[in-house]
Amino acid sequence: MWRTRPAAACVICRSLSNSSYGIKRKSSFQNFHLVSRSIHRPCYPSSKFQRPLLRTSVQLFSSLNHLPIRKTKLLYVKYGFQSRRNFWLARLASRLLRLRYLILGSAIGGGYTAKKTYDQWKDMMPDLDEYKWIVPDFIWELDEHIDLDKLIKALPDADDLAKLLPDFDKIGESFTSLKGFFSPGYNLVSEVIGASDLLLLLGSSGETAFRATDQGYENDKQYKKVSDKEKIDQLQEELLRTQLKYQRMLERLEKENKELRKLVLQRDDKGIHQRKLKKSLIDMYSEVLDILSDYDASYNTQDHLPRVVVVGDQSAGKTSVLEMIAQARIFPRGSGEMMTRSPVKVTLSEGPHHVALFKDSSREFDLTKEEDLAALRNEIEIRMRNSVKEGCTVSTETISLSVKGPGLQRMVLVDLPGVISTVTSGMAPDTKETIFSISKAYMQNPNAIILCIQDGSVDAERSIVTDLVSQMDPQGKRTIFVLTKVDLAEKNVTSPSRIQQIIEGKLFPMKALGYFAVVTGKGNSSESIDSIKEYEEEFFQNSKLLKTCMLKAHQVTTKNLSLAVSDCFWKMVRESVEQQADAFKATRFNLETEWKNNYPRLRELDRNELFEKAKNEILDEVISLTQVTPKHWEEILQKTLWERVSTHVIENIYLPAAQTMNSGTFNTTVDIKLKQWTDKQLPNKAVEVAWETLQEEFSRFMTEQKGKEHDDIFDKLKQAVKEESIKRHKWNERAEDSLRVIQHNALEDRSISDKQQWDAAIQFMEETLQSRLKDTESVIEDMVGPDWKKRWLYWISRTKEQNIRNETKNELERLIKCNEDHAAYLANDEVTTVRKNLEARGVTVDPCLIKDTWHQIYRRYFLKTALSHCNLCRRGFYYYQRHFVDSELECNDIVLFWRIQRMLAITANTLRQQLTNTEVRRLEKNVKEVLEDFAEDNEKKVKLLTGKRVQLAEDLKKVREIQEKLEAFIEALHQEK
Repeated sequence: MWRTRPAAACVICRSLSNSSYGIKRKSSFQNFHLVSRSIHRPCYPSSKFQRPLLRTSVQLFSSLNHLPIRKTKLLYVKYGFQSRRNFWLARLASRLLRLRYLILGSAIGGGYTAKKTYDQWKDMMPDLDEYKWIVPDFIWELDEHIDLDKLIKALPDADDLAKLLPDFDKIGESFTSLKGFFSPGYNLVSEVIGASDLLLLLGSSGETAFRATDQGYENDKQYKKVSDKEKIDQLQEELLRTQLKYQRMLERLEKENKELRKLVLQRDDKGIHQRKLKKSLIDMYSEVLDILSDYDASYNTQDHLPRVVVVGDQSAGKTSVLEMIAQARIFPRGSGEMMTRSPVKVTLSEGPHHVALFKDSSREFDLTKEEDLAALRNEIEIRMRNSVKEGCTVSTETISLSVKGPGLQRMVLVDLPGVISTVTSGMAPDTKETIFSISKAYMQNPNAIILCIQDGSVDAERSIVTDLVSQMDPQGKRTIFVLTKVDLAEKNVTSPSRIQQIIEGKLFPMKALGYFAVVTGKGNSSESIDSIKEYEEEFFQNSKLLKTCMLKAHQVTTKNLSLAVSDCFWKMVRESVEQQADAFKATRFNLETEWKNNYPRLRELDRNELFEKAKNEILDEVISLTQVTPKHWEEILQKTLWERVSTHVIENIYLPAAQTMNSGTFNTTVDIKLKQWTDKQLPNKAVEVAWETLQEEFSRFMTEQKGKEHDDIFDKLKQAVKEESIKRHKWNERAEDSLRVIQHNALEDRSISDKQQWDAAIQFMEETLQSRLKDTESVIEDMVGPDWKKRWLYWISRTKEQNIRNETKNELERLIKCNEDHAAYLANDEVTTVRKNLEARGVTVDPCLIKDTWHQIYRRYFLKTALSHCNLCRRGFYYYQRHFVDSELECNDIVLFWRIQRMLAITANTLRQQLTNTEVRRLEKNVKEVLEDFAEDNEKKVKLLTGKRVQLAEDLKKVREIQEKLEAFIEALHQEK
């Protein structure tokens, strides 16, 4: 091919030389690449005679020996010298084109050999697609944790790297002039340069590549000697070391990030930026859940907001998992004993300090101090026991706890009582059913994340909670399965494949989003969270379960668990919160429409507002007690006190004294009995009467209807406040002592100053005796039956006993007529006489019946005699002033009743002063205390303020508050996104 184109080569060479004789310049081929310069060799004619070369103006150089080619201008010929045409450039181009095939062949052969070697090595390598799970997920997410832009900027620029390479641009510039005429040569040089670079990358020329291939075959034979098991083990160990390396790197970065965030939050707390921090998303969401926990869903408004529900068998390790997620030992612990007796809602959020606080308390527990941790555990235990009603073991009341700290994953978890299979002694009979109902109530929420905790150290067949979870979430779309105590399981389980089956979801009849294996300690309650983390990391690093591919790296440690649970929680929140907000918006519209239709003229007052209104009314009614007039108080007190002591005065003082024979004995008997009565009974009776009077007046003001303004919703509350206030009120103990002295002095006085007082005493005595006489007549009528008028008018008759009583009454009346000065008691012989007289008429009578009838007959006779004596004493005031001297009239009984009447008036006045000055104010204070206690007791308010109107207003307020907070939360959620 080269020989067929001599003419073209000569034309090209002449055009290149351009007859530039006499000009000294260097050829542009000196700037060729090393490989390119190797093709420029000098060519001398092979003749018998060596002809001397003529010097020319063009100086050529060889790239092989760097010696100048002899300059020739005239050539020797057979017959002398003649000028010789210079075709060296054509010959050079001819050889250059011939060399192209050699170089291209070597490059193609070396490339093919290298590709074949690469394919052979690739076939020998195992398929790593099956082991992608060994590389942790965070490796694929390094771009999220490491700033690759900064890393790229730190690397040297391409310009800096180009300086280290040969200057190919200058080589290309030398061919610029030849590009139009000698494009095949220029392309050849470019191909040679590319081929040389490829050979350099492959390590050598074709021959070297073939030697490398032979060496690869030898290595292949040695590599095949290694068993597949050893290769897998080596690969797994390498991947585990890589994982641990990056895990430590991420932990270090997270720790630094945690410290930086802590510093930023601390600066915000100190007010450096002079701004108020907004509530975090998780705190806003937790407030919504707290409101929903108090909301009475009477209008089919169900709580479908997401939260993480932690369920598991008793002693399966639920509490330990929560403590690892919260990074603090915050829950009370017990060995095999039920410790979680009520649901505990734990809100985890990020903060500068690791603290915990209850929803209804302002005290912060520092979780870095053991004293505060012990106090927190004790407080949780007390709240649980107080929430459990009498006769029960568990409670449905939710305890709300917030935990803040640096690096905590934001979420809301609800720890439920552990599921049991048997009710033991000391438990309520319905404990098992109650726990199941509580668990179902929380898991029925279609947006709740179910965190199913299973003890790995016990047989899988003993699990109870897995069946319950599979019923609530058959498809496993919102369930995360956690296998605890894996260290004990690995040690005790005979077949480790069972653990693999559990984690793969093949053993239990349930499905889940993810399966995790964790270690939450060695069983020692005094272990710290840091020591448990170290033990867990060390266990999984050396565990055969992980080395033998039974467990995947992203399925172990509580760190990965908390990240996965938090991701699922927030994903569920973002997917469902707007739908729930729309549901509450529709509910609000329905409730507002119902209120407008049923109560168009009433304000929408919820239970708290109604309580405040009732509180003001009750306090106004208590204040009204101070506006009662003294006269009204004294009249009520005097009347009530006499009703209470009149029987004692008549039966024990007046009647015994009236049986005496003279006035001296009468007065002596009266003084003695009055003294005894004053010392023992009278002051206490007076205080009782005053206290009862105060209660009656207080009740009258509380229950008195005030026309159209009266609201029957407050009746139960007012009654409860009245009863509790009266129960708490105690009369002043010193009142009896002072009252005793006053009453004793009043009864000692016998001096009636004027006729008006005398007449008042007679009137008081007559009213008292007439009242007693009326009562006595009523008793006698009941004993003897109706008289002949009633028998004829009402067609009634007497009983046999009444007939006997009537005959006995008639006989005793005849006895009194015979002896008007008869004593108050019958003698035995008189009883016998009466009995025999009755038997003579055919009436058999018992002596006890005779005495009983005599008591009432004589009492009537005595009262009638005393009333007639009162009429005689109306004119006896003059004789009284003269001490009844020279007079047969004696009115000592009038003086006795005057003393009693005066004592009653003085006692009523004294009690009135105690009431208005002391006791009413103390009662008002008690009422305020009771109202304050009721205001803090929500259960009390719910029980006392009931009714459809109250419930409707309460639901309307709750729904409005929930909707507003949900909308604020959604807005903040969108801003964060």
